[in-house]
Amino acid sequence: MTAKAILIPAALAIALAVSTFSAPVQAAGCLEGAAVGGTAGHLAGHHTLLGAGVGCLIGRHEASKQERERNERDDAAQEREFGGGGAW
Repeated sequence: MTAKAILIPAALAIALAVSTFSAPVQAAGCLEGAAVGGTAGHLAGHHTLLGAGVGCLIGRHEASKQERERNERDDAAQEREFGGGGAW
């Protein structure tokens, strides 16, 4: 496998991940995931960029999932505090 065959998909994955940022939380998840994925990719046969791209996507997914769970908890707490189902 040539370096070109590895670098092009990795560059596309990173470009896709970077272009879909919409919040700082997603960026933080991406940076952490990219650091871990890049290290793992390097240790798994010098696939640093591919690992960073995949790590970024996984980090964004996990950060989004945590934010969604946090919002659900906040909504449930607000409903308990103020009551639910009533019209203003």
